[in-house]
Amino acid sequence: MDLTRFPRRRYTHHPTPIERLEHFSAALGGPQIWIKRDDQLGLTPGGNKTRKLEFLVADALAQGADTLITCGAPQSNHCRLTLSAAIKEGLKCRMVIEERVEGSYDVDASGNNFLFRLMGVEDVVVVPGGSNLGAAMQKVAADLARAGRKGYVIPGGGSNALGGLGYVACAQELQQQLFEHDLQLDRVIVGSGSSGTHGGMVAGFLGNHIDIALTGVGVSRDPQEQAPLVRREAQAVCDLLELGVTVPEEKVHCIGGYWQPKYSVPNDAMIEAVRLMARTEGILLDPVYTGKIVAGLIGMVRNGAVRADETVLFLHTGGMPSLFAYEDVLR
Repeated sequence: MDLTRFPRRRYTHHPTPIERLEHFSAALGGPQIWIKRDDQLGLTPGGNKTRKLEFLVADALAQGADTLITCGAPQSNHCRLTLSAAIKEGLKCRMVIEERVEGSYDVDASGNNFLFRLMGVEDVVVVPGGSNLGAAMQKVAADLARAGRKGYVIPGGGSNALGGLGYVACAQELQQQLFEHDLQLDRVIVGSGSSGTHGGMVAGFLGNHIDIALTGVGVSRDPQEQAPLVRREAQAVCDLLELGVTVPEEKVHCIGGYWQPKYSVPNDAMIEAVRLMARTEGILLDPVYTGKIVAGLIGMVRNGAVRADETVLFLHTGGMPSLFAYEDVLR
């Protein structure tokens, strides 16, 4: 698939590495596990939203925007990276923060929330959980317009068809790396939240004829709710690329049960996963996303859903700064 017809800003000038997790694999006594280090993407300090922002910010610049507007939870990696992209491009950034867990927003909190302030976010609007975030962001854009400015609204997680192109590009990059490493995978494990990463990978696998099982570990919903969102996102990306395909239901595989009791609320499986990865590989996971995704991978190994003879790749989507907001839980 040719992505060159879409404007793109380059925030990472190299493929993110893939590495074998030898000690982590041995600790599980099971499959051979590899990692793709999308936590080492460009912008501050890396993470999967960077790939999406390359296409979204290019569109914002083409439209003459002077301010990026986006939304997320109090420890949003996406908001932090959108702010970083704005700084890189000489733009302003405004955020709508959804307090999904009541009372969870603290202006003085550590982690990403501290970085919002350090990097100079222009304004933060806090709304209750369940609010219409699209409407809230449009209100911010209207306020800017009245002041003679032009805002560009980026959906939560950068998850729309244009943002999803970032993970079509990732699928292409991974395909080349597997060829170069002479590596055959049985399965790729990704996080599945706002659906942009998972849906973009589904579209990328379909469009590039990559015949590897792709499993999304839900970080906020179980499969009956999550899978339709991912399939819709994948279809939107395929339509944007004019692939002329309908995304088959069987190409969207989600598992749940590892995100409870609520989005961003810690659980014992996440704590085990964060500690195990840190102590076997020196790689940091975050409590909201990658900690729960790796908890899902560990659970699949232990319940036999991932066989001992499989070769599996985990896509590390970043999020390290939010680790410091959960220090008391992880000590």
